[in-house]
Amino acid sequence: MKRKVGILGGTFDPPHFGHLIIANEVLEQFGLDEIMFMPNHEPPHKERRSGTTGQDRLTMLELAIDGHPSFSIETFELNQEGRSYTYNTMRELSEKNPDNEYYFIIGADMVEYLPHWYNIEELIKLVQFVGTNRPNHRLETPYPISFVEVPMIEISSSMIRNRAQRGSSIRYLLPEAVIRYIEENHLYGT
Repeated sequence: MKRKVGILGGTFDPPHFGHLIIANEVLEQFGLDEIMFMPNHEPPHKERRSGTTGQDRLTMLELAIDGHPSFSIETFELNQEGRSYTYNTMRELSEKNPDNEYYFIIGADMVEYLPHWYNIEELIKLVQFVGTNRPNHRLETPYPISFVEVPMIEISSSMIRNRAQRGSSIRYLLPEAVIRYIEENHLYGT
């Protein structure tokens, strides 16, 4: 029997409670064996200019998921140079782990963007997409996708970075261990 593994990709710059809630809801609602958080090196759809390193983002992610027995980290994309394309990544992971059945988790903003994904017609043969609701986005696509309703919490990494840079509180937006790491390493202008 195949292991059911969810993949939640992103920059995680920084990882926050919104990421953790989405992962936990998909894990529970789909009865998955594991959720793998997959930080990317360079996403194809946006520029990343926060000043953090890949190691900073990896460490913050490790701190954020610490203690959850079904959460882990997949560093395949983080270790790649240049832009990461989901098709290439999932082809590699599927070949390396043929006993895994992959569920690729995306927000409603990315559901709308699916027609523009690299090699989408082949990618949908490799993974089951799981879309989650997000404010101001619709879960409509011509592609086969399952949907999960998650609690609507409007937290974004960019909002956290902006608040930290202004000296505003980021408490209760992300785990305390991640906040300490941000402060101790003077990330985002803290």
